[in-house]
Amino acid sequence: MEYFSGPRYGASIMRYYNHDRVEISELVGKTMASVKHKNDMRDDKLTFTTVEGEGYVFVHDQDCCESVRVEDITGDLEDLVGSPLLQADEETSRDVDHPTGSGESWTWTFYKFATKKGYVTIRWLGESNGYYSESVDLYRLKKEDDNEDS
Repeated sequence: MEYFSGPRYGASIMRYYNHDRVEISELVGKTMASVKHKNDMRDDKLTFTTVEGEGYVFVHDQDCCESVRVEDITGDLEDLVGSPLLQADEETSRDVDHPTGSGESWTWTFYKFATKKGYVTIRWLGESNGYYSESVDLYRLKKEDDNEDS
């Protein structure tokens, strides 16, 4: 059995409705086997896979009149691999500088991670007309059913 982690996801979070939405604190103490950032025209997501084979994904369901994306990553994602996470925190702010050319509303979301190897901060920017969501969701991925592809 494998976790949903490949290109089958596509852009829509609709594919994640079968998975459990979790708090970021669930990641503390877990050791990652891989941390991957995927950014293409349809999708911006971060996938964390633990050494136990658990999968987690940070993602946003894009809708009209909004955009949520990884704006930048400070640190090396490889520092999160092979050593237990000592810190996994989320902070949001609407008080940080207004991004140039953004919509009427914006939200910065900062994910802060630490292991004994180093620190990583992932900054997401959500922009909208004020009506749509600007948040990022974290899902624990469930294993595929053995007969799903049959």
